[in-house]
Amino acid sequence: MELDSFDRQILALLQKDSRRPQRDISEHVNLSASAVSRRIAAMEDAGVIQRNVAVVDPAKVGKPITIIVAVSLGNERLDLLDAARRRFVACPAVQQVYYVTSEVDFVLVLNVADMTEYEALTRELFFTEAKIKSFRTMVAMDRSKVSLAVDVG
Repeated sequence: MELDSFDRQILALLQKDSRRPQRDISEHVNLSASAVSRRIAAMEDAGVIQRNVAVVDPAKVGKPITIIVAVSLGNERLDLLDAARRRFVACPAVQQVYYVTSEVDFVLVLNVADMTEYEALTRELFFTEAKIKSFRTMVAMDRSKVSLAVDVG
């Protein structure tokens, strides 16, 4: 799908507030509400807009600690990479999974209640699986910016 300036303006507004009324969006981008509705539907159908979600404050739901983990596998065979990826993706505490180019293979972002919960997760994710060579843990001291917004300008 080729995005024009109207689509990009609509996306910028929706990324700030996906529940913003289409009437307000239409006024902001100078299109009719029905045109905005059609464009949003087209972007959803094309997969440009993947989903609409609520952004939850982890601290307010008892998960105040953000942990970033760099994981190295002992072997980079595709079947082992895929198995590790599936394992990480399936874990509810893992918020983000990145397969990266580096001396590590994966970078994970987790939210946990406390270090006891994190220790249990390390046992589940890294120690019970012999294919994990090593992992390095970084505990976030501050969540200075958390966003999934994409610069569409």
